[in-house]
Amino acid sequence: MARRVHILGASGSGTTTLAEALGARLGCPHFDVDDYFWLPSEPPFQHIRDREVRRALLSADLEKPGGWVLSGSLCGWGDLYAPLFDLVVFLWIPHELRMARLAAREVARYGAETIAPGGVMHAGSVAFMKWAAAYDEGGLEIRSLRLHHDWLATLPGPVLRLEGEASVEANLAAVLQALSPG
Repeated sequence: MARRVHILGASGSGTTTLAEALGARLGCPHFDVDDYFWLPSEPPFQHIRDREVRRALLSADLEKPGGWVLSGSLCGWGDLYAPLFDLVVFLWIPHELRMARLAAREVARYGAETIAPGGVMHAGSVAFMKWAAAYDEGGLEIRSLRLHHDWLATLPGPVLRLEGEASVEANLAAVLQALSPG
């Protein structure tokens, strides 16, 4: 049976990693919200795509026959997709672990020299890390824990909350259990 799963959480919580693993296990495509939200650029994540254009692009993929796994946050602009989800998975990990993951990802993605003081992406990396650090305490005006909790409460289908430090394999097993009949 084709399954349609949406996985969301803070940046660095493991949504993309879990979505890739789940897509591979289910034999279905993984779509990342960032690929629709951001215009392609070098460096990436510089320009937001028009709302209607991103909706059209995402709709074209989500309306294809078969299952899929969608990772990332689409609160607000993607609410119209909520009825499509067989399961929504919310990931939360402790702040310190998440920020350490993000710092390592910034270095791996862009290079230490590029994000270091004086580097061409230093200001952008600092701004991103500041934004990401605000997740747990932020209000509804930003992508935050509060925004995600409020959004999850509006969903018509089942929500699986995976909160705390767990391996990808453990989270994958929990999602597969939630998707199993009975």
